[in-house]
Amino acid sequence: MSASGGTKAIVAALGANLAIAAAKFVAFAFSGSSSMLAEGVHSLADSGNQGLLLLGGKKAKRAATAQHPFGYGRERYIYGFLVSIVLFTIGGVFALYEGYEKIHAPHPLKDWYWPIGVLIFAVIAEGFSFRTAIKESNELRGKQTWTQFVRRAKAPELPVVLLEDFGALVGLVLALGGVGLTVATGDGIWDGIGTMCIGALLVVIALVLAAETKSLLLGEAAGPEQVAKIREAVVDGDVVTGVIHMRTLHLGPEELLVAAKIAVRHDDTATQVARAIDAAEARIRAAVPIARVIYLEPDIYNEAVAAAGADPSKTPG
Repeated sequence: MSASGGTKAIVAALGANLAIAAAKFVAFAFSGSSSMLAEGVHSLADSGNQGLLLLGGKKAKRAATAQHPFGYGRERYIYGFLVSIVLFTIGGVFALYEGYEKIHAPHPLKDWYWPIGVLIFAVIAEGFSFRTAIKESNELRGKQTWTQFVRRAKAPELPVVLLEDFGALVGLVLALGGVGLTVATGDGIWDGIGTMCIGALLVVIALVLAAETKSLLLGEAAGPEQVAKIREAVVDGDVVTGVIHMRTLHLGPEELLVAAKIAVRHDDTATQVARAIDAAEARIRAAVPIARVIYLEPDIYNEAVAAAGADPSKTPG
């Protein structure tokens, strides 16, 4: 994901959520709707989340240091994980608590037209934000389904914004349902039920985000297409005759580490091998531009060892 594309989607979501949060709190003040209070806190939490994503993107651009020789690219994963925690605690848990309280002590809404008007405005604003996130994601998604895109994306920003905006739109529909049923029946319990549904939705989205960003934090390999390109680029058919084994690791969304043991002939000179490694590194970077840290170790290919099969619990060779 390009940094500019992710930033554009984040800024669009941040602007929409700040305006929506203010409108929802005003509606809550006039109507006393717990759904509006939960939605206001939801939008406020989303605004904080977008701020965290922007901060993570800025910190990730810092140059590598002696203490952190591979740079700070994973800052984006850390802040993406923090987003899931904020969404779970501030958004989801608060909405569940507020809904529980409203169900046990329901009361009719005052000035019901305030929450209805604000929710309609919020649906329109969130729709524009969601449309921007979809447009930016489609440039990277390719032929992947939306589920595959969220699960396989190495950059956390767009999946986070997509899920947040989707959850916000569904939450607004739930809030409209709760407020509408409360107005129609005069029973405030429906407002509480709508609030509980919003809380459950936010908790589910937060857990999905936590699971995906946790996987990125642990360290994910390059995608199958990138691995195939790297393997093809390494071998020149002259000095480098094959790849004995290879490991890849994302140091950040746009930085890939490649470590491979390559097969050379027993009679190749050190000069030939060194030049072949330099050429292979250049081919790898040309084939996969995000492969910025490359370590290639030459070795004599042993057919007997290869035939025995690799032990995945050990580093081959």
